[in-house]
Amino acid sequence: MRVLEGSDAQACVEKLASRGVADDPALTRNVARIVGDVRKNGDKALLKYARKFDGLANNQPLLVSEEELNAAWRTVSSDFKQALKAAARNIRQFAKWQKPKSWMRTMQPGLRVGQKVEPIASVGCYVPGGRFPLPSSLLMTVIPAQIAGVPRIQVASPRPAAETLAAAKMLGVTSFYRIGGAQAVAAFAYGTESVPGVHKIVGPGNSYVTAAKRMVAFDCSIDFLAGPTEIVYVAHRGEARFIASDLVAQAEHDPETLAIFITKSRRLAENVAREAMKMAANNPIAMQSLKARGVALVADGSDEAMRWANAVGGEHITVNREDVPSIISAGSIFVGDYSPQSLGDYASGPNHTLPTGNVAKYRGGLSVLDYLKIMTVQEVSKAALKKIGPTVTLLAEAEGLKAHAESVRVRLAK
Repeated sequence: MRVLEGSDAQACVEKLASRGVADDPALTRNVARIVGDVRKNGDKALLKYARKFDGLANNQPLLVSEEELNAAWRTVSSDFKQALKAAARNIRQFAKWQKPKSWMRTMQPGLRVGQKVEPIASVGCYVPGGRFPLPSSLLMTVIPAQIAGVPRIQVASPRPAAETLAAAKMLGVTSFYRIGGAQAVAAFAYGTESVPGVHKIVGPGNSYVTAAKRMVAFDCSIDFLAGPTEIVYVAHRGEARFIASDLVAQAEHDPETLAIFITKSRRLAENVAREAMKMAANNPIAMQSLKARGVALVADGSDEAMRWANAVGGEHITVNREDVPSIISAGSIFVGDYSPQSLGDYASGPNHTLPTGNVAKYRGGLSVLDYLKIMTVQEVSKAALKKIGPTVTLLAEAEGLKAHAESVRVRLAK
């Protein structure tokens, strides 16, 4: 993990600020072939890729049966069940607090306006099943959909672990498909004989999943494109081991994790870098990540540190309480020494499906809002139309839209 300051640190920040979600042309061509094949040939293509990439046995159905879900629930420990329930309870409560309401209000006498909130009809939740089983991603994508009231919720996960299946059982998921990668995204986007298409695809995934989501985004809504995990930690004093432990915890997600510590203290930067490398000694993935993409940046002062943090726009960021108002670009904010970022990965309540690649400059993480449609409502009385009508006709005629103006006049003439 490098320590940079001065012009080297500034150059590093500028490079990070211009990053995006990686686009590999060779991978994109492969993904295009898979997506096109599944779109054209349905189950035939889907089964071919599921057997090739997802470990699906020749006689194994795509849909996980209710018996398998029940068996998984019986298999996991009672402690794990309690942990699932505790995490789900917090995620559910947070989503309830987030959910907007329908309302109507009087703009002026006789003119009522409002919004009507309705769930989308169907959603496909992608749950990674590669290096580690991620039942937490199932909780984070399914529970907000349930709170939103989505009628049809489907899950795709390759080689699903018992823990992931148990989480699905606990939440009452019945449409669980043991498929992954670009083929799962294509099946959700376009539908096959066995896998119904959905209106939106959500959830994190590998580079194949991300490329496929980019490819289908104009045919099926997606949440956003996500890349490898990112952590930004801003502190000018404090316990180096606390800071280093967060950097290592996020770094173990992926060898491509971006791990950044920003401080105005050169001494603290060096201590954190040293502690992080020490903690990662027995964690090969974290060590690879910290060596390749771990950096401690020494700023001239607090203001520059916050400018750098916002320019980077990290997926996760930890700051002190007084710095929270200054954060304008981040996926999720953690406050103070005793808010480890791993808490947000599992159980504190806010969603862990978060923007990377500086997508945080224009949107936050997955939320219950991603599963809802907000429709505006307008109701006008004749008396109110007489008052507001002239405004509309004047503006319409200024734009040359005479029929718009006439649609008001014809009502007032009567």
